[in-house]
Amino acid sequence: MQRYAFKLPDLGEGVVEGEIVAWHVQPGDDVDEDQPLLDVMTDKATVTLPSVVAGRVVATHGRLGEMIPVGTELVEMERAAEVPVSLALVRVAAPSNGGGSLPSRATRPEVGPAELASDATDVSSRQPLASPAVRRRAREKGIDLRIVPATGRSGRITDADIERFLETETAKRNGRRRRSKRTGTTEIPISGLRRSIARKMAVSHTHIPHFSYIEQVDLTELVQLRKHLNEGRSGDTPKLTYLPFIMLALAKAFRQHPAANAHYDDQREVVTRFEAAHLGIATQTEQGLYVPVVRHVEAMDLWEAARELRRVTQAVRQNTITRDELIGSTFTITSMGVLGGLAATPIINHPEVGILGIHQAADRPVVISGQIAIRHMVNLSASFDHRIVDGAEGATLIQTLKGYLEHPATIFL
Repeated sequence: MQRYAFKLPDLGEGVVEGEIVAWHVQPGDDVDEDQPLLDVMTDKATVTLPSVVAGRVVATHGRLGEMIPVGTELVEMERAAEVPVSLALVRVAAPSNGGGSLPSRATRPEVGPAELASDATDVSSRQPLASPAVRRRAREKGIDLRIVPATGRSGRITDADIERFLETETAKRNGRRRRSKRTGTTEIPISGLRRSIARKMAVSHTHIPHFSYIEQVDLTELVQLRKHLNEGRSGDTPKLTYLPFIMLALAKAFRQHPAANAHYDDQREVVTRFEAAHLGIATQTEQGLYVPVVRHVEAMDLWEAARELRRVTQAVRQNTITRDELIGSTFTITSMGVLGGLAATPIINHPEVGILGIHQAADRPVVISGQIAIRHMVNLSASFDHRIVDGAEGATLIQTLKGYLEHPATIFL
């Protein structure tokens, strides 16, 4: 028998460390070549690391949530014979919003949400068996998994078990006649995607001097156009929301205001302006916030924009998005949706220099020619990097966008 040490490989693009988010093996397990060993999250993506040899696991190193530098030994194995060892392909499991590169989509297998939900287990036999998603939910709800009855395969705690436990506890609390004082506290380690988001937001807010500009827009004419187009669409055509109109209008506005469609490299002190409009669409999922990218909006018609918007947002919610579809945005749009709100100060997605926030549209009374009228209004909250975009320049961009949206026919001229 020969000993083999599996170490955290170099994942490229300046990645120097990764966080262990799931173990798939434990000491004593026999593994085949290409069998998953563990999941590691970097600031670029979450990857599943497969074994490059067949053998038996002797020991594992590293606990869940621990940051491991590249080159650190993770798994000790015994293998029967000498075989050539090469870095196996890594599989994108649940990409995070960030830069860098991994093997191309054509050369790596896809991992679906079912595999993620069922295969990741804790290496420690002293802890309850549960997937990372279930553990995360338990931490967020303040639930000790050791007291949750398990119904899953091999004693695994499932999301349904968490739901039943919560319902039972709620029923118990509602049955009490007197409310007891609550003095407990819960510590929730920031790890995985939440840690990646926290770090990126800290970089963006610390390094970028933001200024925000807020405006209200009359969508009444756009409402009528949208309604007319939706009534005439074919069965396989996605129903239009306001967002595809805003995407096209924004891409057109960039032609007059190119400074906002750019990246700023503050280390080199170089601004890169883009002719292409690659729009990041901030999307909330059960796993956290992702920003899939709709590329070349400047070359799309309305229906193409709607189809691609639906495709990437569905892919990120279903956990089938590829890493390449999460990088390279030149400007970001974030929609508050049903949360509404009157105004916000959205944080720029570094290294971009601008972001547009869209609030919930609603009927409001406004004054037109001295008369009160009911119009369908929406508030826009934009933030810009004041090092690159002057206040007047950012405000003019939003005013240009407002003109297109209030007179929607001009979007298509």
